[in-house]
Amino acid sequence: MSNLPNCPKCHSEYTYDDGTLLVCPECGYEWTSNTDLETDGDNRVIKDANRNVLNDGDTVTVIKDLKVKGSSSVLKQGTKVKNIRLVDGDHDIDCKIAGFGAMKLKSVFVKKI
Repeated sequence: MSNLPNCPKCHSEYTYDDGTLLVCPECGYEWTSNTDLETDGDNRVIKDANRNVLNDGDTVTVIKDLKVKGSSSVLKQGTKVKNIRLVDGDHDIDCKIAGFGAMKLKSVFVKKI
């Protein structure tokens, strides 16, 4: 038996682990596991792809090419992002990237420098 959680959208029990994401084969929904978002008292602990704790003001790099919504451009792997700000929500990093402007990123797609 799998100890993975059911899909939050369609409640299917046939979810599987795909590296940093959990995937539902029935509806195609992808989400991060709850282990990436731990709590420390009242504060939420956000971790990068290598499970390092992220803080406001950290510098991170992008670990894979990411499509930019609303644009035909791609944020390339290895792009350095300075002075991040952690926020609540699905995309838990707020930042400014040279050549792209203000952007939100998911912590599972970055690693701390």
